Amino acid sequence: KIDTQSVIMALVNVVNMMVLDNPTAFLNPFQFEITFECLQELEEDLEWKVVYVGSAESSEHDQVLDEILVGIDKFVLQAEPPDPRRIPPNDIIGVTVVLVTCAYREREFVRIGYYVNNEYSGEYDEETGPPKPIELGKVTRMILADKPRVTRFPIPWNGQE
Repeated sequence: KIDTQSVIMALVNVVNMMVLDNPTAFLNPFQFEITFECLQELEEDLEWKVVYVGSAESSEHDQVLDEILVGIDKFVLQAEPPDPRRIPPNDIIGVTVVLVTCAYREREFVRIGYYVNNEYSGEYDEETGPPKPIELGKVTRMILADKPRVTRFPIPWNGQE
């Protein structure tokens, strides 16, 4: 949740961002309630994106889960879960990252990252780990919603360069 201090991004401020349905099953959609304000009218909509980092080893496993254009100031961004076939089997369980980004005119100006912990909830031997292949119905996703990492990038707005 980002509400103690607004994230200032030139003409757009993210006032609040809440992670909904958390914790949840791995195969459930991601849901973020986002509230932002525009300090002046924008000529085009903002592009919001949800990216799941499939492996810390390589960005080739990153998945864009959803991408939408938004012109309203409060909405729920819902994205399908990642495709587990595109995640290395050893990276399904454990810690990863989900990113919510926003761009204006195809230029990203804010990235909000959350750590995600995927745990196997079924019984297993601690020494050998969960059974392979992983039973995805027994994987729980927990987003560490109270510790977002916010990165801002300067961009030109409304014809500025």
